[in-house]
This record gives sequence, structure tokens and C-alpha cells, in this order.
Amino acid sequence: MTLTKSPQVQGGSAAGEEQSAAGREQPARARAPLARATGLLAALLALLLVVFLSLAFGARPLSFGEAWSGLVDSGSASYTVVHEMRLPRTLLGLLAGVALGLAGGVIQALTRNPLADPGLLGINAGAAAAVVTAISFFGVAGYTGYIGFAFLGAAAVSVLVYAVGGGRGATPARLALAGTALNAALISYVSAVQLLDTASLDRMRFWMVGSLARAQDSTVVSALPFIAVGTLLALVLARPLNALALGDDAARSLGSRPARTRAAAIVAITLLCGAATAACGPIVFVGLMVPHMVRALTGPDQRWMLPYCAVLAPVLLIGADIIGRIVGRPSELQVGIVTVVVGGPFFLYFVRRRRVAHA
Repeated sequence: MTLTKSPQVQGGSAAGEEQSAAGREQPARARAPLARATGLLAALLALLLVVFLSLAFGARPLSFGEAWSGLVDSGSASYTVVHEMRLPRTLLGLLAGVALGLAGGVIQALTRNPLADPGLLGINAGAAAAVVTAISFFGVAGYTGYIGFAFLGAAAVSVLVYAVGGGRGATPARLALAGTALNAALISYVSAVQLLDTASLDRMRFWMVGSLARAQDSTVVSALPFIAVGTLLALVLARPLNALALGDDAARSLGSRPARTRAAAIVAITLLCGAATAACGPIVFVGLMVPHMVRALTGPDQRWMLPYCAVLAPVLLIGADIIGRIVGRPSELQVGIVTVVVGGPFFLYFVRRRRVAHA
């Protein structure tokens, strides 16, 4: 005799399996925010560590005790070294890292391209073109003067990209194409001016590589307002960018306004990337690699991605600056060079590993 299960038993078994699966999913979902919050706390601790290491390491290394005394005790022998040389460049690295990380995250969300970076919309090239023009034609010298021109150049290019890309009807593809075209034209202009004006080339070469070496208190103060406003705007855009990732129609059905979101995102990118590029030069790779790596940790949710980018990008930038100071003693390697040399192979390995994982 063959015994068979009744439909009721089979249905009850299936329902039990579904309930069991749902029961397993609920704790996992409950653990996900806790794991992300714990990871963000660990990233903050890593940031505090590299900030302190940046105060300790340089052409003349300080012990941790000397670095701490130089930070808090005005009578310490290391006070001048810490406050006049290392603290400004560390603070500038912190601000620039936050700006580049958030700008890269917003650009990748806006263009729906996980390999996009601030150079994709031509913002770096716009800032560079404005600074070259200021040096060559107006005799501007000093980073405080550069900041104003570079920010204006970045803002002008952002507005132009948005207009050429279709304005309120702009799409990710149009924005990327418009940015790529303007980026190529502006880079050609920068190269032409530098070749025709040797003095301009000499004054621009360290800025074009990307450096924190000439950071001053005035540079930090000049960049801070733009980066603070851009950071706040980028974080506020996290939820609308999540909606935009579903497509314009789905975003509208969720109460979002795609055109307004894109315009606000471009404003945030301009403030962040323009101020950072003006102060440090066009440092590449940070805005590309950090959001791409963070996405593997947090998923595509911008509410977690953007805070992670704001913390981990300065860890990368300040860490690269420390490496440049140690490797290049008694001189130093510019941070823009180190981010490419150190980050490039790691990023290729990361992309390759992800590709193998999805194969």
C-alpha cells in the first residue's frame, strides 16, 4: 500500500516552511541596520586614528606623546610643528575627503553609473580651467585666490552641463555625454594655456597633481562653508536619490520630483567638488573608488552609502597623505600621486573579484 499526503497536509507543510523562512528573514533584517551602524562606528574610529597619525608623521616624526602635547599644550616644543604645519593639512584632508567621497557617491547615484567620478561631469576640468585662467591672465597667486576662481569655474560648468544635458528633462546618459564633451574641451584649453605660458605651468604643476602640502588656516576657512553646505544638501538628498534610482515614473509615484532632485544634486556636487578641487587640486580616484567599495558594504541605499562615503573617503585621503610623507622623506610624494599608485591596483583587484563573484 502506498500512502500519500493529503492536499491539506501538503499545504500545511508549505505554509509552515514559508512561516519558518519568514521567521529567519526577520532577525536578519533586524540585524542589518545594527551591522551597518556598527560598521559606521568602526569607520569613525579609523578616521580618528588616521587624523592622529597625520599629526605624528612627517619629515620629522613625532612620538604619540609629542603629537598629543603639541596638540593640547601651547608650551610644548612640538606645538608649532603640529599647529602650523600638520593640523591645517590634516583638517584640509578631512574636508576634502568628505567632499570628494560625497560628490562621488551623489554622481554615481545621479548617473546610475557605479564607475562615475567627479571628472565625469567636467567639474574638475572646469575648476582647473578657471584657475589656469586666473594665474595666466590675472596674475592670481595663492590658494585663497584659487578657491574663488575654481569654485566659479566648477559652478559654471555644472550649470552648462545641466543645460546641455536637457535642463529639467535631463537624463543620466545626457548628463554623462555633456560632461564628457565639456571635460575634453576644457582639458585641451588647460594644456594649451600651460604650453603657451611657462610661468603658469610652473605655478600650476603642484596644484594639478593634487596636494595638501601648502594647506593653511585660511585655506581651511575658505573651503569650510562650501563643503558644509554641500555635505548637508547631499545627505538630505539620500531618500530622493533612492527614489530616482527606480526610474522617473516610479520616483514621481513615490512623491519625488526627479528634475528638482537632479538640479539639487548638481548643486551639491558643485559645492563639494568645486571647493575641494580649488583647495587641493584635482585629486582623482577618491570619488571613484570609495563609493564603489562602500556599495559592497551597505548596498545601494543612499541613506547608508553617503554617511559611509563621508567617513571612509577622508580615511583614504589622509592615509595616502601619510604614506606620501613617509615614503618621500625628507621630501614627500603628493597625495594625488599616492591615491593613484596605491588605490589603482587595489581597485582593479576589487572590480575583478566582484566580476568573478557574479560570473
